[in-house]
This record gives sequence, C-alpha cells and structure tokens, in this order.
Amino acid sequence: MALPVALDLTGRRVVAIGGGPVSARRVMAFVEEGAIVTVIAPWICEDLTDLVTTGEIAWLERDYVGVSDLDGARLVHTATGEAAADDRVLTDADTVGIWCVHAGDAGATPVAVLARTTVSLPDGPLTVATHAAGDPRLAVRARDAVAEHLATGSVALQRSRRRDGAGWVALVGGGPGTDALLTIRGRHLLSTADVVVVDRLAPRGLLADLPASVRIVDVGKVPGRHAVTQDEINAVLVEEALAGHGVVRLKGGDPYVLGRGGEERLACEAHGIPVEVVPGVTSAISVPAAAGIPVTHRGVARGFTVVTGHEEIPSLPSGRDHTLVLLMGVAGLQRTTDLLIAGGRDPRCPVAIVERGWLPDQRVTIATLDEIAATATAVGVESPAVIVVGDVVALSPHALTP
Repeated sequence: MALPVALDLTGRRVVAIGGGPVSARRVMAFVEEGAIVTVIAPWICEDLTDLVTTGEIAWLERDYVGVSDLDGARLVHTATGEAAADDRVLTDADTVGIWCVHAGDAGATPVAVLARTTVSLPDGPLTVATHAAGDPRLAVRARDAVAEHLATGSVALQRSRRRDGAGWVALVGGGPGTDALLTIRGRHLLSTADVVVVDRLAPRGLLADLPASVRIVDVGKVPGRHAVTQDEINAVLVEEALAGHGVVRLKGGDPYVLGRGGEERLACEAHGIPVEVVPGVTSAISVPAAAGIPVTHRGVARGFTVVTGHEEIPSLPSGRDHTLVLLMGVAGLQRTTDLLIAGGRDPRCPVAIVERGWLPDQRVTIATLDEIAATATAVGVESPAVIVVGDVVALSPHALTP
C-alpha cells in the first residue's frame, strides 16, 4: 500500500541516473517543478542535450559511481536500462534515506511518479494524479478519464467559498433545453455554484446532479403568466451575490438573444458584482436546425431576423430570400401572420413550427403563411416552440411529409 504524497522540488537537488528518453521525460517534469537537476550518464538523448545546452540541467558524462553521487539530493530517479545498475542505485539511495524512483521496476519501486495532468476549473487549476501500483498505462487511462469528466463538468465539485466572502454571478446560456448542448464552461460554473437561478426552458436535467447543498431558485416564466418579474429576478441575483454566494443564472438559449441577459448583467454590475456571461446555443438557430432547417442557405436565403412573436411586428424584410425566426410566438400567431401578409409577405410562403426542439418529443408542423395559424390550432401546437418563416423551410425533410 502506497501513501500518495505531493513533493515540492522547488530549489531542491534531484539526481537522474540514465540519459535515455525515459529519463528525459522525468527530467523535464522535474525542471518544470523548479528542481535543480543533475543527470549522470555516459551519453544523453537529444531532449536532455537541449536542456544541457540551455543551462537548465547539469550533466556528468560518466557512469554512476556510488553513494557520493547522491549527496544533497532530495530525490533520485534511475532509468539506465540495466536492471543491475538501477537496483544498485535504489539500494544506495535507500541506505542514505533518499527517495528513489526505480523506473525499470514499476511494481517494486518504493517511490513512484504519478500520472498527472492539470485541469482548468472556475476556481483555478486542479491537478489530477493517479497511481496504479505498477501499471503506468492504467494510471494514464484513469487520469485522462477523471480529467475529462472534470473538464466537461460531469463531476460536480462544490466550490470553496472565497476567503474574502466575495460573490459572483454567471449568466449561463443553457441552449435549447437538452442537457447535451450546454457548453463545457457552463457545466464548470454550474458544478461550482452555491445558488442556481433557473428558467423554465433551461436544461433542468442537470439540476439533479448538483449537491444537496446547492439552492435552486425557480423563476420559470410561463407565457401569459409571469409569476416572477424581471426586477425580482435581478434582486435575487444581487442579494445572493452580495451574501458571498456563487450564483449561476441558468437560462434557456443564449443570455443575450431575447433573454434579458443584458439587464441582469447591468443590475449586478451596478452593485459591484463581477459577472461572467457564458454564451449558449440559441434556440433561434439550433431549433430550426433540429428540424433540418438552415436559417440561411445559398440561393435561398441570404439573411435572417429573430423577433419575439408576441410583440408588434415591425417593418421587416418581406422578401422570401430573408428568413424570419419568431420566438415565443404561438399565442399571437394569427395576428403575426396577418401582419406579415399585410406587410408584403407572400401568403404561400412556407412556415414551420418546431415544438420542444432537440427533446425526444420534438414535433414539426409545416404549412403556408396563410394557413399556419389554423393548422397550429387544429393539431394543438403548444409552447415552447420556434416559428420559421421563409423558403428555407422547404429544405426540411419534414416538408416532404404530406
């Protein structure tokens, strides 16, 4: 049974016996840690030669002679490629009480260098180190697996409270609703939050994996029934952050695309609260994509406009080569289509309504502009849904279905 220990080698003498590639890998790691390294070997490989040339290590161009070579060393690493020579170094080091890594016998060496890597997390870098008792390849695989889980945020790490008690707010775009489309940075921040303020359309499946100590504040808005006002949401963010908490505002789509993220950022910054904005996969583009509809397509549509469907439709481009994407537009669909036709849109322009985009029960309804409202009523279209108006709708595989 081995006890993992972190050894600070800064300014400490390390002796490396052997000049081959195995020795070079370890020597480079020792140098990175600030060690004063001496290599003892009759020859050295190119990587070690470079370090000698730059003055980063010392080289004694000869074979190991005995215990005197280890004087003042905190650590010894032996990798000569000859078992008898490495065994001798290990015995000498043990005799004088110096830690020794025997690279040629991973199962028997009393000291092992762990497989390690550094992962960047919201609270700073985290070192992951693994040891597999003589199987370095297994240690590397385990290290990489743990690092990957940390990097993607699939392992929840509760953040340590800052010593100065300072809180923070992160406006995290959760994408169109499926957990898989949250960004890596978003997962990082979510896994380190003290408080999560969540929208109705955010990827709520991720909340189940959070520690029990994380408080969930549900401010989900239902169309036509805004139970929590924007001012109240702003107040929650400010209050929690001023209390020293790390706050993630988990929103559907992108915080800055009709998500009032700008208002929330300004409200927090007015109180001196640091705010990070993490972009999300906006539903205005991703939900049409889920239905096979590109919002632009060469020879079909050169641009697109995103608007909220329950607001007054402004003077919008009426050409069929310009795509309109309407968010939150189901309730006022008839009025919206009437205004578009009155503004010059072709009544036979194809329209698609994509409900619950990217979710298992996604549904796509397609009709012409003058018929889509009646069709939506007939089939029972419900929010959340994204409405796409334009000839790009004809590119969807669903458009081929009668």
